[in-house]
Formats: sequence, C-alpha cells, structure tokens
Amino acid sequence: MKVNSPTKAKAVLGQISDMDLRLLRVFKAVVDCGGMAAAELELNIGTSTVSRHIKDLETRLGLTLCRRGRAGFALTAEGEKIYAQTTQLLAATDAFRSSVDEIHQRMGGQLQVAVFDKTASNPASHIAEAIAHFHAEAPDVGLNLHVATLTAIERGVLDGQFHVGIIPGHRASDVLDYTPLFDEHMLLYCGTRHALWNADPSALNWETLPKYEFAGLGYHSPNMELSQRMRLPRRATGFDQESIATLILSGQFLGFLPDHYAESFVRRGLMQAVRPDLLSYACQFFAITRKSPQPSRATLAFQGCLVRAHEG
Repeated sequence: MKVNSPTKAKAVLGQISDMDLRLLRVFKAVVDCGGMAAAELELNIGTSTVSRHIKDLETRLGLTLCRRGRAGFALTAEGEKIYAQTTQLLAATDAFRSSVDEIHQRMGGQLQVAVFDKTASNPASHIAEAIAHFHAEAPDVGLNLHVATLTAIERGVLDGQFHVGIIPGHRASDVLDYTPLFDEHMLLYCGTRHALWNADPSALNWETLPKYEFAGLGYHSPNMELSQRMRLPRRATGFDQESIATLILSGQFLGFLPDHYAESFVRRGLMQAVRPDLLSYACQFFAITRKSPQPSRATLAFQGCLVRAHEG
C-alpha cells in the first residue's frame, strides 16, 4: 500500500476573506521593510505576531514565502510571485474602496504618491507645500509617499500601484496624463581626483567631451537621451542620483547632477561644475496619472494641490 509522504499540503485557499487581506498586507509590509523585525514598527505589532501571521499565510497558501535565519530575510521564488500578485490585489482593493468613497462623495482610503529621487532640495519644487494643502483638504486620506526610479514610477502608475507619480519628462504615453510642475537644472561635475579638477576648461565643449569617461543613469531618462545624442562614452552606470554622485566623487568619471543636490558637495570642496556656461541641460517635472479608469477624487484633489503649489 502506498503511503503519502507528509510533504506540503495543498492550499485550501478558496474565497479571499478579510483575514486573508490582512495577512497579505502584513506580508507586503515585511517585504517592503526588508524583514519581520523591521516591519514591527510599521505594523505596530510585535515581531512574534508578525512571524505568526506570515506562517498563517504560508499555511493558507500552501507555500513557503520566505527564508529567515542568520543569513537574513529573503523571499523564495514562490514568495516573489505572491508579492507581485499581492501588490496588484491590494492596489485593486484600495481602488475599489476609493470608488465606494466616490459614490458617497467623500475622500478617504489611501493615496499612493511616488516621487523621483532628490527633489526635496530643489527650490523650484513645492511638493511639501502641496502635501500640506492636501492634508488640510482631505484629512481622512492616508498619504503614502514613495521614492522610486523613473521607470518604476511609470510602471507603478500604469498598473495602479501608485495614484500619482512625479517624474522628469522624457517620453509620453497615450494612457497617461501629464501635468507640468517645475524645472530642474542639470550641470556636469567632476571630483577632486579627476584630470579636469581646476583645469582650464576653455577647450572643453560638447564635441570634445566624449574624450572623457562618463557616468550615466541606466534607464530611459533625459540623462540617457542626452548621453546617447552626444555620444558620451558611458563607462559606469548608476540607478539613482546618489550612485551617480558616488561615481563622480571617485574622480574617475564625469556625470550630470541636479545643481541643487550637488551644491553640498561643491560647498565642501569635493566636486565642481565643469563648463556650467555650456555643459548643462534642463528637464521639466510632471505629475502623471492614469487616464482610465477615471482618477479618484483624492487623486484629483492632490493633483490640484500640486498645480496650485507650483503656480507662478
């Protein structure tokens, strides 16, 4: 007689209950925070309770979602798939809740806003002012502010993970609305160890610039478009402004940074602009939202606050 081995039991997940949604929210928080201990403050429950919830979810799904131990927290292959599906499901749940609020002509639920990095130090950016106006206008809406790459923000708005994105303009999508907000000025910088540090820059221009190694962003952006158009030899790649700054500080590469962000490095004598009169470019930032389905009242209200904060 064949004896069944005591391996993983089949999942008993049928209809998704409120408890399932709660467990999925705990799971998403643990992944976003990078572990159970880190999620304790986010969830306002003890680590042992977080761990129990994750075990309950694994039992409910019949899957091992993560590994935890001395090596740290890590998702399994199944866990990565469940996380992706969880993100979509919770976004859809929040959208449904917002739709119900719309019917009742009230603003509630959660608003997910994603911002491209290093915008807070830009004097032309008044996002903080817009947030203050929005909180006064919609105090019952929970505002969640994310910082992500340009590509991740676009993708997140498209799939409903984010309600509003704030990004530099670089290409247009027919399914997104673009609202102009503010500008950013980009200058070329070098570090103290670079050959151009304190050198006579008079012979340097867009035609001679390709002689030097360049550090650029590794995704479609105004930075990438410029480097391709000007045939700048990208020898190092960064995926946010912090990484570009670090590469510049090494003294091995030239790179473009927002002037407001680079200012602290310049003030400390660690970085200097190279031919700022010539080797620069400007990019405009936009608030992006999906055209369809119709944005919620909270989304439109936040968009309006952004517009008013950046008028004039």
